[in-house]
Amino acid sequence: GSLGIDLDLLDQVGMLPFEKILVVNATNGERLETYAIPAERGSKIFSLNGAAARRGAVGDIVTIMSFGNVDYNEASSVIPKIAVFNEENIVIQTKGI
Repeated sequence: GSLGIDLDLLDQVGMLPFEKILVVNATNGERLETYAIPAERGSKIFSLNGAAARRGAVGDIVTIMSFGNVDYNEASSVIPKIAVFNEENIVIQTKGI
């Protein structure tokens, strides 16, 4: 399975299509490792696909994380990018963006 994410939202947080992600579902406690696939630009969609679709339902609250490898000396200067969305998948708060 995969997680479809609106291309505008991917761009906003600096994620790439097919990037490996960790999805944590706060509503039901499920966690899964998958990859982000591009969804229609402007659609505001987050969509669990394939087998991943069994890990969540419309309206669930999820955290999506991506990770990167950096040199030890670079690690202290990395600023995480965080976007918080409301129920309509509109960004209501950002940090590091």
